[in-house]
Amino acid sequence: MNTFEEVLNLVTELSVDQQELLISILQRRIADMRRKELASSSQEALAEFRTGNLKPQTAIEAIAELRTYLNNNET
Repeated sequence: MNTFEEVLNLVTELSVDQQELLISILQRRIADMRRKELASSSQEALAEFRTGNLKPQTAIEAIAELRTYLNNNET
């Protein structure tokens, strides 16, 4: 396994066009990974809701709960 610094050194040996292509590929892969994570998280939340572990809330209730959570967990 290469270290981060080794990978950076390898990338600098590529042409500028190849570096730009690599950036584009990595951005697409990262976006795809984030989409998959979001889909997985959404499926888990939906399963919890269907089993009764989550209660229905209005947007106002959800925002108020989020604000309370954030205010209580500030460091």
